[in-house]
Amino acid sequence: MKKYLSLLLLLILAAPLVAQDDVLKKLDSKADFYGDIARQIWANPELGYLETNSSALLQKTLSDAGFKVTAGVAEIPTAFVAEFGSGKPVIGIMAEFDALPGVSQAAVPFKSPVVEGGAGHACGHHLFGAASVAAGISVMEWMKENKIQGTLRVYGTPAEEGGGGKVYIARAGLIKDVDVMMHWHPGSQNAAGATSSLANISTKFRFYGEASHAAAAPERGKSSLDAVEAMNFMVNLMREHVPMETRMHYVITRGGEAPNVVPAFAESYHYVRHPNALVVQEIFARMVKAAEGAALGTQTRMEYEVINGVYNLLPNETLARIMHKNLETIGGVTYTAEEKKFAEDIIKTFPSGVKSTPEDATKIAPFIVSEEGGGGSTDVGDISWLVPTVGLSAATWVPGTSAHTWQAVAAGGTSIGQKGMMVAAKTMTLTAMDIFKDPSVTGKALEELNRRRGDDFVYKALVGDRKAPLDYRK
Repeated sequence: MKKYLSLLLLLILAAPLVAQDDVLKKLDSKADFYGDIARQIWANPELGYLETNSSALLQKTLSDAGFKVTAGVAEIPTAFVAEFGSGKPVIGIMAEFDALPGVSQAAVPFKSPVVEGGAGHACGHHLFGAASVAAGISVMEWMKENKIQGTLRVYGTPAEEGGGGKVYIARAGLIKDVDVMMHWHPGSQNAAGATSSLANISTKFRFYGEASHAAAAPERGKSSLDAVEAMNFMVNLMREHVPMETRMHYVITRGGEAPNVVPAFAESYHYVRHPNALVVQEIFARMVKAAEGAALGTQTRMEYEVINGVYNLLPNETLARIMHKNLETIGGVTYTAEEKKFAEDIIKTFPSGVKSTPEDATKIAPFIVSEEGGGGSTDVGDISWLVPTVGLSAATWVPGTSAHTWQAVAAGGTSIGQKGMMVAAKTMTLTAMDIFKDPSVTGKALEELNRRRGDDFVYKALVGDRKAPLDYRK
C-alpha cells in the first residue's frame, strides 16, 4: 500500500511537467503559423499609430483563438485588449507592432532596401507582437485544459517608437488591476536579467519667423532656421554640463523650402535621455530655455510640443529570476548551415570592433540585477512603475547586430527571426504558467515594486495630460 501511495504521489508531482512539455510541443507545431503572422507584418511595415493592418491581424488571431477583444482602447484606434478568464491573478502580456521610418530592407545579408526611404521593422516589433500573441494563446489553452483560475490579457500597444502608446494605456486605467505584466524584445542575445533603461522626453520645437527674398530684401526676413540652428548650438554646448549618462540627440525636420527664401517656419525634433526620470525633466527644462533664448535672439516665435515621455524601467528581481530560469530551460537559437552562412555574411558588415559569432545565439546571458539604465528607452518603463513587470531579450538578430539597422530588418524577415521569436513565446508561456500555479509570487513582486519606487511615489506621466500624438508619424 505504501509503495502504491508513493507511486501515486510521484505521478501527481510529475503531472505539471508533462503538461509543460505538451504546451511546448504544441507551440513548436505552430511555429510556422506564428512565423507567417510575423512575416505578414514585416512585409507591410506600419509606423506608430498607423498600424491598422498589423493590429487587425493580431486581434483576429486572438479572437479566433477564443479571447474577448476590445479594440480602440485609450482613444487609440490601433490599441486593443484581449482577455480570457476571470478573477485573480491577472497576468498581462504586451504586444508591439510598429515599424521605423527610413530603414526598408529585404531579407538578404547585404544592404538592399525594398522601398528606398521606406519603413522597416528595424526593432523587430513584428516578431514582438506575434510572439506575445503566441504566448497568450498557448497559456489560454493551458488554462482551459487545466481549469486554471485567473485572468489573462494580451495588450496591443502601438507606437513604442517615440509615440508612447503604453503611457496612454496606463493613464486610461487599463492596467490598474494587473498583478504581473510581461514583455520581451527582439535582440542579438538571449537574456532575462533584472535591468533598467533610460528615461526619455522627446519634443518638437517649432519656430515661426518672416519670409523674405534672401538676396533682394534679407533685412525684411526673420529666419526660423537661424532659430533652430541657434537652439541646437546651445543644446550642444550643454553636453559639457550635464551628467555623463545623459544622451541628447536631434534632427531638423523642417529647415525651409528654398535657399533664396528666408525660412518662415523651421522645426527640430529633440530627445533627452538619462537613467533617472527626474534628471531628464531637469535637463529638458534647460533645453526649453535654450529654445526661448534662440527665439529671442532671432526675433522669431517659438512653441514646443512634447511628443513622448517615458520612465526608466524599474527592474523586478522576483519575477526576473523566474523568467531567467525558464529561458535557461528553453535555451537559445541554433542555426542551420544556411542560417549560419547568412549570419556570417551579416557579421562581415559590422564595424571591425564588433566581435561576435553565429554560435553566440545559442548562449544565455548570465543573470544580472542593475538599476543603471543603458541602451535605449521604452514606454514599458511607465508600466513597470505601476505594475510588477518582467521581460526578456531573445536572439532574433545575428549576434552583434545593433537595433534600428538594416541588418536587424534583414534577419527579422528570415527563419533566424522566427526561431528567436519562439524562444520568447515559450519563455513567456512558462513564466505565466509558473505564476498561475503559484499566485503568491505576485505578492512578493509587489513588495519589491513598492520598495524600489519608494513610499512617496506618485505616478505622473511625463507627457502631461496631452492625448496620444496619433499624427506624429504623418
